[in-house]
Amino acid sequence: MKKQSKIKVLLRMVKLVKPLTGYMLFAILMGTFGYLCAQFIPILGGFAVLIGLQIEVPIALKTVWVLLIVIALLRAILKYSEQRTNHYIAFTLLAIIRDKVFHALRRLCPAKLEGRDKGDLIALITSDVELLEVFYAHTISPICIAFLVEMCMVIFIGSYHWSLGALALCAFVSVGILLPFIISKRSGTIGDELRADNGELAAYMLESIRGLDETIQYGGGEDRLAGLTKKTKELSEKQNAMNKLTGVNLALANTFILYFDIAMLALCTFLYSQRVVEFDGFLIPLIALMSSFGPVTALASLGTTLQATVASGARVLAVIDEKPETEDVTGKEEIGFTGAALDHVTFSYGGETVLKDLSMTFPENQIVGIVGKSGCGKSTMLKLLMRFWHVGSGNVTVSDVNVEEINTSNLRDLESYMTQETQLFKDTIAGNIRVAKHDATQEEIEEACKKASIHDFIMTLPQGYETEVGELGETLSGGERQRIGLARAFLHDAPFMLFDEPTSNLDSLNEAVILKSLKEASAGKTVVLVSHRKSTVRIADRVVGMS
Repeated sequence: MKKQSKIKVLLRMVKLVKPLTGYMLFAILMGTFGYLCAQFIPILGGFAVLIGLQIEVPIALKTVWVLLIVIALLRAILKYSEQRTNHYIAFTLLAIIRDKVFHALRRLCPAKLEGRDKGDLIALITSDVELLEVFYAHTISPICIAFLVEMCMVIFIGSYHWSLGALALCAFVSVGILLPFIISKRSGTIGDELRADNGELAAYMLESIRGLDETIQYGGGEDRLAGLTKKTKELSEKQNAMNKLTGVNLALANTFILYFDIAMLALCTFLYSQRVVEFDGFLIPLIALMSSFGPVTALASLGTTLQATVASGARVLAVIDEKPETEDVTGKEEIGFTGAALDHVTFSYGGETVLKDLSMTFPENQIVGIVGKSGCGKSTMLKLLMRFWHVGSGNVTVSDVNVEEINTSNLRDLESYMTQETQLFKDTIAGNIRVAKHDATQEEIEEACKKASIHDFIMTLPQGYETEVGELGETLSGGERQRIGLARAFLHDAPFMLFDEPTSNLDSLNEAVILKSLKEASAGKTVVLVSHRKSTVRIADRVVGMS
């Protein structure tokens, strides 16, 4: 996807707030009044000083005390309301964004995710999405609040003299707009690099954990540790650079505030000495400016904090926007299964041709064995039948209809597909098998497991079908995981069954049992049996060699 500018990313992130516009307006309103309450507490104190000096002001001392008590209480209530509403908005939007990301990943799977680092995807779904909370809870409403509050203060200070209001406006613009803009320019691409490095570290960690057995076996621990240390150091250096920029930013903000306070003191002194304003025009504007930098100080740090947030937003939006290899087909007439075929199909991954002018038929009620050396395109052929990819040229048909013209849900109902590697979820055995048919009864699950020759093993477990398989099925052997994959295929019970190396992790005895079950279960079905082992395809009615 083409890289988007930071402004475009921010605007798109703001648009996501649309469903919660009412809550956002409420948060802005509460925040604006809350800050004004906080700022007028010292201003009312200034009026009390003037009254003590017996200088005429448009407010009584008793009223000042009442207002101080009321405003102090209101400040707490308003601040709480603003913060609670902002965090409700933020966490609601994070849930919406995660939902969009998962929908996007489902669209992109499997073709567009085959080459992606799983650790990087995990970092995107977790830390990148989580970082957006800073934007939705601490950026949008504070910017609006700062604008409204400081405009009120410019008008209030300017009511004593236009030059005082002009100076206050310059101060707020410098601290709240100019300074963050300068810092953002100085930050460059460090935010993007920080998020990218974070994703790489997550991917490396996940890879290291999954390959821990091999690392120990071949004594590669020192090398993996060195790689982890190197990546961690690189990430720490970028984070330190980001922290340094944040520190410089805050230091500059405080320096700007100090100089503008001095400038206001000098201007007030000059106007008072020239009798342009009275003593209240000297004291109150000075107190008002000194107490009103809170909202823009919050904005001053945005130049650095937004760097990582925008980078995370760009990564999340890139996934949401990415086009899948194949879009779901809808609106077509439903069809049944009467056979499948590949007609002069050519397909390439990038510039590498995998299938060239391949033609093959899969008639009804027949087991077709496919054999050939690794890399000849056997698995790719099954993916084209599933329409995970578009063919380069030629046609893939099911029931004499091009797969591009068959409703995706209809095609999935017609086909059962078992891959070389069975992926299991951190769930029970029954839950993992029920993936193939969500409304399956316990009896249907057990029948599928009997066909896959794993029912007896499951019944030896303490909790039977309710036994947890662990993350990625770590408590089961490779053969047991493979037989669960077979049980899924049997449970789905489609008329067109595609098996990619279904017995690769089984010994000869279990292979024979599975093939016997497969032969019996294939009555009235078309089966494509891909394997590099000739023993696996001996049950086929027809064997085709690929080279």
